[in-house]
Amino acid sequence: MDSESFNRSQNKDFSSVPRNNTRRITLGPVAVGRGAPVSVQTMTNTDTRDVKSTVSCIKEVMDAGCDIVRLAVPDAEAAAALSEIRKQTRGVPLVADIHFDWRLAMLSLDAGIDGLRINPGNIGGGEKVRRVAKAANQRNVPIRIGVNGGSLEPELLQQYGGATPEALVDSALRHVTILENADFGNIKISVKASDVHRTVAAYRLLSSRTCYPLHLGLTEAGTFLAGTVRSSVAMGILLSEGIGDTVRISLTDTPLKEVIAGQEILRCLSLRAPGPNVTSCPTCGRTQADVINTAIAVEAALEKLYREEPAIARPHIAVMGFVINGPGEGRDADIALVGGNNFFYLYIRGERVLKVSEEEAVRAVVEAVREYK
Repeated sequence: MDSESFNRSQNKDFSSVPRNNTRRITLGPVAVGRGAPVSVQTMTNTDTRDVKSTVSCIKEVMDAGCDIVRLAVPDAEAAAALSEIRKQTRGVPLVADIHFDWRLAMLSLDAGIDGLRINPGNIGGGEKVRRVAKAANQRNVPIRIGVNGGSLEPELLQQYGGATPEALVDSALRHVTILENADFGNIKISVKASDVHRTVAAYRLLSSRTCYPLHLGLTEAGTFLAGTVRSSVAMGILLSEGIGDTVRISLTDTPLKEVIAGQEILRCLSLRAPGPNVTSCPTCGRTQADVINTAIAVEAALEKLYREEPAIARPHIAVMGFVINGPGEGRDADIALVGGNNFFYLYIRGERVLKVSEEEAVRAVVEAVREYK
């Protein structure tokens, strides 16, 4: 099931905030813009030339619900690997990240890539841009123009006195004009700065000046906690104003954590179907079961279950750590695990039904959810 069908199967009205009426583009099975569900992206952190590692990375984020995956294509060897990577990862759109060399874009298109991320002003000149645009048009492959605060043209930095929101937008629209002059309009745009204020201001300005779909992100956001908080503030502001069609939470961490953070941001804004409803205790010195890892594993298992069976019930799950207070604290939950000495009791609707080992606890919850009416 593609991301649009999954989201619509869960809730037909995700938000009362009207989305900006941007153009619709498609990357493989995923629609972007003009009312399509906001999609979550990430980028592989493997050497693209290493097919096995790259495929493993892509499958991991697919299992976590990632909608679109971008890959670095630094040379011809990496481009040559894309064909096999594409064969082994059906079901998720792949985007080739290209800098400076138009030939890598052509090789990526030949390999069956679903999208390109290039800046047409720096891949080799007018005729080469036209050749890339023509090949992309023939394959209905969109191009994302990606402008970052750290890589603006020197003349724009001088004109605006730095990487201001106006400079970011000016750069992006210059690249748009290059593609439009090559008769190409299958475009998506991003204008990322490394701080919240410039990022929000740049996207607001860009949204007022174009109808192309926008890819949101805060570049160089930081490590998991700091980067997630900064990105959540920026993306939350923009998405709540109807701005943005797809997001990447750029973290100094794993692609998997980027996907998890992106999904949670969208869920908080009712822009994505709700995930597992799991509450868990903070643990204390009396806790004798592994509550932390069990709660994490329960969430991961239910995420997978709901992607595979989106119509299944979503009861409230509690993972509690102490057999004295746990039953009372978990009584309001539909299904609860209450920890003992290296085991858990399973409660359903407040009634204790089973004693399971720590190793069996996650499976027991999943089975209880499957059978829950």
